[in-house]
Amino acid sequence: MPSPDSNHSAKPNSHGIELEINPEWEVHPAQLAECRTKEPNLLLLDVRRPDEFAKAQIPGATFIPMNEIEARLESELAAQKSRAIIVFCHHGARSLRVTAFLRHHGFTNVLSLAGGIDAYSLIIDPSVPRYR
Repeated sequence: MPSPDSNHSAKPNSHGIELEINPEWEVHPAQLAECRTKEPNLLLLDVRRPDEFAKAQIPGATFIPMNEIEARLESELAAQKSRAIIVFCHHGARSLRVTAFLRHHGFTNVLSLAGGIDAYSLIIDPSVPRYR
């Protein structure tokens, strides 16, 4: 199975936000709104822990903690195989692992949100709280 580069995070700099992505595995936060428009059936999958979810959310996202993905694969995720899926976590490392896991299990249209919810807050929606 291919191993995505999972060492990305959004960093503010004097020119805005620095965020490198691997387009084979990731979508830039600025592309998320476009993806949601082009793919009305898009599944935005939040794989953070419950305590993180309590701190900040992206409206419309489905919450399944990373540690529950395997157990819920056959019961509820299998029915989502044909949908476009964008997975996110705090900074993007866990969502890349979940993206690789889902691809390994036959999901063909799945990407990770580069920089996670933190980059989404910095680049797209500053009303989404940032946390450590």
